Amino acid sequence: MKGLKIAVIGGGSSYTPELIDGFIKRVEELPVKELCLVDIEEGRSKLEIVGNLAKRMVKKAGLDIQIKLTLNRKEAIKDADFVLTQLRVGGLAARARDEHIPLKYNVLGQETTGAGGFAKAMRTIPVILDICRDIETLSPNAWLINFTNPAGLITETILKYANVKAIGLCNVPIHMVKNTAELLEVDSSRLQIEFAGLNHLVWGRKVYLDGKDITDKVINMLCDGASLTMKNITDLNWDKDYLRALSMIPCPYHRYFYMTDEMIDDMKTALATGEGTRADQVQKVEKELFEIYADESLDIKPPQLEKRGGAYYSDAAVSLISAIYNNKKEIHTVNVRNNGAILNQPEDVVVEVNAVIDSNGAHPIAVGKLPPEISGLISSVKAYELLSVEAGVTGDYNTALKALIAHPLVPSVKTAKLILDDIIRENRGYLPQFE
Repeated sequence: MKGLKIAVIGGGSSYTPELIDGFIKRVEELPVKELCLVDIEEGRSKLEIVGNLAKRMVKKAGLDIQIKLTLNRKEAIKDADFVLTQLRVGGLAARARDEHIPLKYNVLGQETTGAGGFAKAMRTIPVILDICRDIETLSPNAWLINFTNPAGLITETILKYANVKAIGLCNVPIHMVKNTAELLEVDSSRLQIEFAGLNHLVWGRKVYLDGKDITDKVINMLCDGASLTMKNITDLNWDKDYLRALSMIPCPYHRYFYMTDEMIDDMKTALATGEGTRADQVQKVEKELFEIYADESLDIKPPQLEKRGGAYYSDAAVSLISAIYNNKKEIHTVNVRNNGAILNQPEDVVVEVNAVIDSNGAHPIAVGKLPPEISGLISSVKAYELLSVEAGVTGDYNTALKALIAHPLVPSVKTAKLILDDIIRENRGYLPQFE
């Protein structure tokens, strides 16, 4: 088989050992010959630390994979078969601002949801479109696998404004499958969940074990205190009556919509007690991780990485690449153009659904019309996403304001303006489109 070239944009991320571990595990089906980890000057130190760990991991596995570390993005992208984007414009310090700014106005601040996710998207959109232009020129046949948050909104931007073969990816659905399997004490290969919605706003409509519908059983277990949350989201229990009435499995991020007051109180308490928001906590975790990564005796993915919230990322990303490369026709949950999969959403918007993956990409599986108890929220958030994409591309203040006001978690025009002005002021230097 022809050796593959993989470019990882944001290669100095603490998530990278997850990816390396995934490629090592799938060496029989993915003949990776060259793995280019690329970052920017500010990330040089992290790139070298994580890159050297990657080299040790590959050496320990006895594999002939060339690990290249570079600050030259074009060099990394040129002739790549797959390009993975896992970047964070502005780093964790910017994420902390995204979380803190809305909380000043008693509005939820979160990395991907609401006003915080909006700020991250505004910083990311100009960069992701630059990357796409490089792909169009230097590797027009490459697949772009986007893991950069907010993944659905960024994938929407790519598919609307670039000529690149792209699929958006998130580890939440695979996390839900794995956690449900643990709950049931079965192997996850026996489970299938019918997912439908948007990124970080996806529902498990049906859960099947060996082809048998066990949705009610899982909902009853959740009502009895079982948990399907992630390490980066506070584990607040769902309201039992609502969960039974909904008759679907909400993803962990639904807590921000269904338990908004409790989540805001939890975040404000964490700030007041010195624990900090999730970004503050992750900065400490990441500092510890890179100290571990720098140990020259380490040649495996360390278990401490699970604290970072990226569990199963390698399973999701590398298995998706393998499904495309090997024309597997497997079912994966991805962010992809709707194309009629959800009947009460426009055909040309990005949704998160199960799709059959082959060498031509993702073919979404039809789920029909979604019920009003979830379709209304999806439509509101999709309107926000579409306006945010336009604002991120054009830098138009009024469009940005309309985007924030459209989001269900932003309570008023006055508050939206205050937050938007703070975001633009605090992100000066990262928002060239607004200058």
